[in-house]
Order: sequence, then C-alpha cells, then structure tokens
Amino acid sequence: MANSNRQLFQKRRLRVRNKLRKVNAGRVRLSVHRSNKNISVQLIDDVQGVTLASASTMEKDLAGNNTVETAQKVGAAIAERAKKAGVEEAYFDRGGFLFHGRVKALADAAREGGLKI
Repeated sequence: MANSNRQLFQKRRLRVRNKLRKVNAGRVRLSVHRSNKNISVQLIDDVQGVTLASASTMEKDLAGNNTVETAQKVGAAIAERAKKAGVEEAYFDRGGFLFHGRVKALADAAREGGLKI
C-alpha cells in the first residue's frame, strides 16, 4: 500500500531535521510551522531545550490573511526578536514543508532583517 500524505510528511520532516542536526550542532534552530490559516516560527535552543523567541500570525499585530505578505511580516518580526534575544545566526528548519511560497517568503524576510540563516 502507498503511504498516506501524513506519513510522507512525517518522513520528510524527520529526514530534513536529522540532516540539519548533523551539520549544525550547537546552533539555534529556526523552526517553521505552516497551516492553512496561520504560519508560526520559533527560535529554539536544542542544547538547553528552550524557545528563545517566537512569532506567529495569531498575534494581533501580525494577524491578517495567510498570504506571502503576512509571512514576510512574521519573518521580519522574528529577525527583530532574535536580535533582542542575542541570536545572530540560526539554521532554518522547514520541517516537512517545501521551501516555496510562504515558507520561502518568511526565510527571505528573516534574512533581510539581519538574521543569518
């Protein structure tokens, strides 16, 4: 039997995360989650197991239609919050999502905001 879309997503997510962990040990992870209605991002320190900063379209100042422009606002916000948290460099964990559309817009906006990913 063929795998379901959810199983394929889980396999892709674990494959991406495990490859990134091997290469970027000790760096902060910029983790993205995208749904049909919202997009959220977190800066996670895996060594200590804490979230350093986060941004999401569920916040009032970043709320809006779930579009590329909204994702750009979230990317700019996480770059600003990363600076306040003292993070200048992170690696981008797209999870099982393709690097296209809203995910790509968020990453590009975070780069423009000064975050090295």
